[in-house]
Amino acid sequence: MDHVIFDVMNTRVTFKNLPIHELSKFAFKDVGVACEAFKKIPGVDECIIIQTASRIEIFTVSNTENIDSPDARRAEGKSLILNQVKNTWISLTTLDEIDVDHFDQTIEVYKSDDVYLNLLRLGSGIDSFVVGKQEVFDEIVQSLAHAKSAGTSGNILNKLFENVIRLSTRMRDTTGIAKDVISLGDIAVKLVDEKAGLDSKKKILLIGTGNSAALVAKCLNKKEFSYDITSRTLERATGFSTIVGGNPIDFDDALSTFDKYDIIFVATTSDYFLITFERIRLVMEAKKKGKGTLILDLSDPRTVDEGISALPGIKLLFRDQIAEIYEESVKDRITIVPAVEKIIEKELPVLSARMKRLDA
Repeated sequence: MDHVIFDVMNTRVTFKNLPIHELSKFAFKDVGVACEAFKKIPGVDECIIIQTASRIEIFTVSNTENIDSPDARRAEGKSLILNQVKNTWISLTTLDEIDVDHFDQTIEVYKSDDVYLNLLRLGSGIDSFVVGKQEVFDEIVQSLAHAKSAGTSGNILNKLFENVIRLSTRMRDTTGIAKDVISLGDIAVKLVDEKAGLDSKKKILLIGTGNSAALVAKCLNKKEFSYDITSRTLERATGFSTIVGGNPIDFDDALSTFDKYDIIFVATTSDYFLITFERIRLVMEAKKKGKGTLILDLSDPRTVDEGISALPGIKLLFRDQIAEIYEESVKDRITIVPAVEKIIEKELPVLSARMKRLDA
């Protein structure tokens, strides 16, 4: 008698193993087209892709036909499909030669229960860019809906994602991990709004392409404010803008037009002062009277020299002024994580058993 046999695989690249500005190289311009391409791999029957500013995750199912079909779950079959997934991923992106050479060291590959565990951690919020944040959960829901609509998912992934969404909703509600979540970016933007007022007329510059800069960018995106993004190299700024947002500009150009900005967020990981009195003195002295510039340095350690506050029109704020609020928020979330992990530990075998029933 024919019956379902399948192998679930998760191939991913996330902010945990790659800088955010580098993630854009691995991202797909059209997720729907990418899903179709992966589904065309011989032996792959289903595909769902979760793609956000902090992760690209591909979920595939192999051999969902019948007992007479070639078994991709054998060692040689698994290797063959994984290699084709890698080759297809490379063909759909703009990876440099060095990225292709190190592709095996960059991506993470998980099978079966490890895939289920990853999805539960994502859905519950404990593996999110900001612990408890709603965005990745919403992306899981949307990715399933898009895959169903396009016909790239099927019985296996639909059941898996539906179960994960149901369990994640319960975990988020019962533990409160998703309640009143605020990120560093939320607090930073709120502080600037209180001090200088933020609206669509303000000219905004974001310096940096790391995690803190991404949190500020996400908040600005949510509020639909346009902004320029710069880094020590234009390539970084461009990569960041591709996956997160903003208009990339050269760092030297940003310095030479410093006086044009009303709001400047600095969120870098540099170990020296990027913004100094001498670097911006001439351009700031030429700034029109009555037009001030608010600079918030979120870097740790600081990368803005406090001496620039002597220049006309500059108001300088530091991370210290929001650190207490932010750290308290993080602490609240972290104390809830063990409770979520305990629920996951209990639910994972149940989810695994449900999936195995499909495999019988």
